Amino acid sequence: MSQQLYACLHAAEFPSQALLRLRPDLQSLPVAVLQGRAPIEQVCSMNRLARLQGAATGMTRLEAEALASQNGGLHLLPRSLESEAAARAVLLECVANFSPRIEEASSETACAFVLDITGTERLFGPPRALAERLRNALKSSGFRASIAVSANFHAARMLAVSSRGITVITAGEDATALANLPVALLEMPDDHAETLAIWGIRTLGELAALPEVDLIARLGQSASGWRNL
Repeated sequence: MSQQLYACLHAAEFPSQALLRLRPDLQSLPVAVLQGRAPIEQVCSMNRLARLQGAATGMTRLEAEALASQNGGLHLLPRSLESEAAARAVLLECVANFSPRIEEASSETACAFVLDITGTERLFGPPRALAERLRNALKSSGFRASIAVSANFHAARMLAVSSRGITVITAGEDATALANLPVALLEMPDDHAETLAIWGIRTLGELAALPEVDLIARLGQSASGWRNL
């Protein structure tokens, strides 16, 4: 029986990706996407070139326009939920060619899916070969995505969020691969996250090293689940 295996693809800045895949004329230019109603729109997504020019999530329209006037090249586009829905459908159709067992793991402005790729070696070769074929297929459809492969569903998801390119984790090495990632990936309530920050706990490895009984006594039973993750 094949070992359980998961591949997670994470397409960051999806609002800007959804728009730019339809605008080849803007793909080599700095672009930021605004959401909200005038006059309080804010930047919700951007491409790498816009970030290099100083654009940042949460920046107001006035701030973005001031940045555009300074640099002379920042293009501002309104967010399009219709374009994102259409792009998500294209992305999902693309990944469905690699596995019928798919679970969405999107959050905020990122689009992500976790594929159960157990037993696919005969079709696509070893995990890295599959990941490369998947990434190339996504690129051909106009998407940039990081891909992580692991025997653990949650490890694949968190590594895809925090890494670039392709990451393949050898069975049994998940804890080592996750150790230096930020505890923010666990998406715990703010009050518990603040408590861990006060304790000086900033990485998953540091959290995993805490005594489980003491952790539960201070943060409640849910802390056991975060520690296990």
